[in-house]
Amino acid sequence: MKKLSVGMLAVVFLVAPLVYAGMLDDLLKKGGGLSSQQGPDDSTVVSGLKEALSIGTEKAVTNVSRLDGYFGNEIIKILMPEKLQKVANMLRKVGYQKEVDEFVLSMNRAAEKAAPNAASFFVDAIKEMSFDDARKILNGGDTAATEFFKQKASDKITNAFKPIVSSSMNEVGTTRKYKEMMEKYESLPFVDKESIDLDQYVTKKATDGLFFMVGEEEKKIRTDPAARVTDLLKSVFGK
Repeated sequence: MKKLSVGMLAVVFLVAPLVYAGMLDDLLKKGGGLSSQQGPDDSTVVSGLKEALSIGTEKAVTNVSRLDGYFGNEIIKILMPEKLQKVANMLRKVGYQKEVDEFVLSMNRAAEKAAPNAASFFVDAIKEMSFDDARKILNGGDTAATEFFKQKASDKITNAFKPIVSSSMNEVGTTRKYKEMMEKYESLPFVDKESIDLDQYVTKKATDGLFFMVGEEEKKIRTDPAARVTDLLKSVFGK
């Protein structure tokens, strides 16, 4: 059996959803396609890999950026901070369920407004990807590429998100709703004052949710051979 280069194997492994069902198994069993003398050169193969990752990250960002991208997804939905659960429970008991619900919704809306700003950082990380990076991704687990993105872009995304989240929370009313909720709570007898860095909390939850969705897209890329090919990928996988 002919051996595939590491860069070429990375493309075969990660771009599976971008070819029709069965093509990947056929390539691996026969050792053909990418290793043929008439196949694409290394630069084309790397471009194919980067395009596959671009598709996955773009889809993840798009999904969380739309209306209810966070709020409508029970897995990444931003919930009441644990430190404020006592506050929420007390307010619900005295008739302020609506206020609590509106506060939770506003946190998720702020995250949805901030999410599109992550796209450029994923693009930069993909541009910087080397053959060694591709080798590590290939030999890693189902979310190896996501871990690569976390290493390359997590701090940058967090730093970019925080001021946007803060601004978004002001815009959608999160800060105001939080203050109103706390004022109602603190007006009750025999309660202790509670506080939280809301900017930091929503930023962290928004970032965690985004990377979770990137991981989900990566799993699809690795396992679901159902997406259409692009011209570049047709070239990479051309007979």
